[in-house]
Amino acid sequence: MDASLEKIADPTLAEMGKNLKEAMKMLEDSQRTEEENGKKLVSGDIPGPLQGSGQDMVSILQLVQNLMHGDEDEEPQSPRAGAVAHAYNPSTLEGQGGRITRIQNIGEQGHMALLGHSLGAYISTLDKEKLRKLTTRILSDTTLWLCRIFRYENGCAYFHEEEREGLAKICRLAIHSRYEDFVVDGFNVLYNKKPVIYLSAAARPGLGQYLCNQLGLPFPCLCRVPCNTMFGSQHQMDVAFLEKLIKDDVERGRLPLLLVANAGTAAVGHTDKIGRLKELCEQYGIWLHVEGVNLATLALGYVSSSVLAATKCDSMTMTPGPWLGLPAVPAVTLYKHDDPALTLVAGLTSNKPADKLRALPLWLSLQYLGLDGIVERIKHACQLSQRLQESLKKVNYIKILVEDELSSPVVVFRFFQELPASDPVFKAVPVPNMTPSAVGRERHSCDALNRWLGEQLKQLVPASGLTVMDLEADGTCLRFSPLMTAAVLGTRGEDVDQLVACIQSKLPVLSCTLQLREEFKQEVEGTAGLLYVDDPNWPGIGVVRYEHANDDKSTLKSDPEGEKIHAGLLKKLNELESDLTFKIGPEYKSMKSCLYVGMASDDTDVAELVETIVATAREIEENSRLLENMTEVVRKGIQEAQVELQKANEERLLEEGVLRQIPVVGSVLNWFSPVQALQKGRTFNLTAGSLESTEPIYVYKAQGAGVTPPLTPLGTHTKQRLPGQKPFKRSTRGSDALSETSSVSHIEDLEKVEHLSGGLEQMTLEASSTEGHSGAPSPRHTDQTEAVKKGALRPEVDHPQVEGLESLR
Repeated sequence: MDASLEKIADPTLAEMGKNLKEAMKMLEDSQRTEEENGKKLVSGDIPGPLQGSGQDMVSILQLVQNLMHGDEDEEPQSPRAGAVAHAYNPSTLEGQGGRITRIQNIGEQGHMALLGHSLGAYISTLDKEKLRKLTTRILSDTTLWLCRIFRYENGCAYFHEEEREGLAKICRLAIHSRYEDFVVDGFNVLYNKKPVIYLSAAARPGLGQYLCNQLGLPFPCLCRVPCNTMFGSQHQMDVAFLEKLIKDDVERGRLPLLLVANAGTAAVGHTDKIGRLKELCEQYGIWLHVEGVNLATLALGYVSSSVLAATKCDSMTMTPGPWLGLPAVPAVTLYKHDDPALTLVAGLTSNKPADKLRALPLWLSLQYLGLDGIVERIKHACQLSQRLQESLKKVNYIKILVEDELSSPVVVFRFFQELPASDPVFKAVPVPNMTPSAVGRERHSCDALNRWLGEQLKQLVPASGLTVMDLEADGTCLRFSPLMTAAVLGTRGEDVDQLVACIQSKLPVLSCTLQLREEFKQEVEGTAGLLYVDDPNWPGIGVVRYEHANDDKSTLKSDPEGEKIHAGLLKKLNELESDLTFKIGPEYKSMKSCLYVGMASDDTDVAELVETIVATAREIEENSRLLENMTEVVRKGIQEAQVELQKANEERLLEEGVLRQIPVVGSVLNWFSPVQALQKGRTFNLTAGSLESTEPIYVYKAQGAGVTPPLTPLGTHTKQRLPGQKPFKRSTRGSDALSETSSVSHIEDLEKVEHLSGGLEQMTLEASSTEGHSGAPSPRHTDQTEAVKKGALRPEVDHPQVEGLESLR
């Protein structure tokens, strides 16, 4: 069996199967007797894996592995398929493009937690007396360990899968404690004296709605307490305003029931003034519940006073699974209450062994880690936060939003630029008398850039566990919370250093893009044919739309012609291989296509970029119209050619006569009297769009140029680039000097070509005069002379400068 398990590619599944097998061997006292299997009915309606005598463990685990990694179409391998099993060998996974990946860093402690679920199912098969003793021991040990580790003396524990479930049970306990007749009268008691649950404005989203749904309370029973707006942290509960709310509710005949405080808010990790809140709750008989990531620091030697005050609260909810890197471990709610009957009614305690066995995975994992392992993991996460804070202090244009730099395990930061001699606001360029609308627009621009920065950092440093979030007061920010991610992702100090280096490398692009947005907007608005699209969610220098001739500006319906032009424009711009990125997409709340221009550097020439966009779009539109006109012209030309051919056949019939059309008679007549018929050909001139006779071609042995195509005009802003210089880049001083030298050389080339052209003309005239003595001048020389004068014929002079000038023409 061990050799078969080695064929499982996923090491986690293989290790789980091995550990489960060893545990079953140690726990089984006697061998299981095999039951004789009766005859089974085989039906075509039974799925394939259920037919026959069943599958072995390796095949089943192989099927689970395929489903986990998206390979549903692959059949589970049989142990006999030795040749195919090589493809699933862990040593060959790297060469297959990383098809099988590990989502989490599951170590030995993780295997113990996963093993706990299997052991829980096995333990539930014991007899009632053994099961009762074992579950009681597991529950009491786990509760005692958690209370000692996190300094919560004389507490009870409730283990639950849903993180918010513990708070809902605590609310039920508070209702039963404050309303003595609730069991008998039910909602009538609540109707006469409505309970009030106080939540911070910085609480996790959806918490209040969840509590009301679980408790069957109306939404007016919730009271949202605002955070400080003038003094202290903007994410801490305003204690003075809370006290005012409590007094108002008491005067209205309501019952202040429960207060939910934060020891580390869900957003930025700020801690409320728990000590002051505890005094207020004792004064009005309110149940105080605390939750938050900062509760993990209670296991350390040094704890801040604000977090240490949480040990005096009535209850707290903790999540040791993410803190310690333990998968599938339940959350824990510690509480203090002396009446076991009320806790049983509230659902915090249970007589079912299955409920008590929820603590088994945590019971196994805590023993495996020990106190030193638990403290080390929490300490390592806090050190990662302090390391990032100290590094970000030295980085310009990065603002850190932390409550206490020494104790907060959460780091929240964002990119921003500050206007001089003003409040910290977000800017693009220092424009005087900037209006509030412009300030708001630039703040949205900064939010988009921070979202782009967060996505880039998550891709470059995936082990950092960064998350992007939106704050009402500060905008879009980036959060680093190693207590929730470091143990799972295996974050190290080197990852933090790499994160800081990536931030520093992205700052120049962010700053330049923010500064060029206003310049790009002005250039687009000053260019005919382009419309600037204000999309605050795009992290680039701007969005633009080309308005073609048939564009209906009064409607936002789909525009097929505009989509075709923008698609061609995107293709042309990407072929230039510039440093800018271009994308095409719909306008915000619109169906029309737009061109999205990405991040830019400080040497980006915005004027050239805008002119290239409008020139390319116009060229695509003109080519499209030319193609449509050409199609119509060719269609009419084909019809006219058919008419001409019919007329030519009729004329030929009249000239030759009817007898010549008879096969035998016509051959005899043509032999005696051949017909000298002149072949009349036709040629279709695409430039003129008309049929012309081919007689001049055969008479003069040269095709006459009916219409000379016009020369392609050069762009007014087109500039010459140095070798290796990419488009849309400003020239440096060295390149400018080189450009001046190049222009001087072109002037010299012009003078030399004029001199050579004059010499050629003089030679032609001399040749013409020489021929004049002997006869008429040669028409060939005359035509060449006139052609050279008009510039239509290129002088046959082997000189590189002349060739360069002709290419410029």
